[in-house]
Amino acid sequence: LLEKYQGTEGSIPKLTSVGTNEWEKKKQRIRTKLESIAKELIETQAIREHKQGYKYAKDDEVQMQFENDFEYVETPDQIKTVEEIKRDMEKGVIVDRLVCGDVGYGKTEIAMRIAMKTVLNGKQVTYLAPTTILSRQHYYTFKERFEKYGVKIGLLNRLVPPNDQKEIIKGLKSGAVDIVIGTHRLLNDEISYRDLGLLIIDEEQRFGVVHKEKIK
Repeated sequence: LLEKYQGTEGSIPKLTSVGTNEWEKKKQRIRTKLESIAKELIETQAIREHKQGYKYAKDDEVQMQFENDFEYVETPDQIKTVEEIKRDMEKGVIVDRLVCGDVGYGKTEIAMRIAMKTVLNGKQVTYLAPTTILSRQHYYTFKERFEKYGVKIGLLNRLVPPNDQKEIIKGLKSGAVDIVIGTHRLLNDEISYRDLGLLIIDEEQRFGVVHKEKIK
């Protein structure tokens, strides 16, 4: 059975020679690692269920104005999804939502509305995208939409000059940057946040479980 390989951008997979036992050894190592990750996930979920989340305020006029800026008519699914996520945020529970939809179905608009609610409550947002091109695309979309509200947005990927990256990283730590959009660069240990409130993962099937656990 052949399938298209989908991996991390810039990562080249190591091929295994046919007729050797290297493949079996590799599978066994992965099984062992999976058991370890599964145990850690169960423990993490147990802790999350007993923790109190941040209780977000109800929508204010700025939030409503931001949503009214949307130049298209929302679909019933978009409205329903946004309302459900906001309801969870306002309950004070730790929110964990998977939003599914084909290209062009308006998932980015959902993400932007929830991001705005997060920022208006004084918290930061990080948006993890699988490729450099996609991260740039989202960056310009967010920048155009949030600009008139004074929301500071940063981009972190391999094409951003090192000095600019340093400034954005400094801004995330101090709170000067409200929303950061980027690739696996966001998983670097040097990145920390003043008060991270929302993690958005685009095409989450392109990221490993351990990757997602790294952002705190």
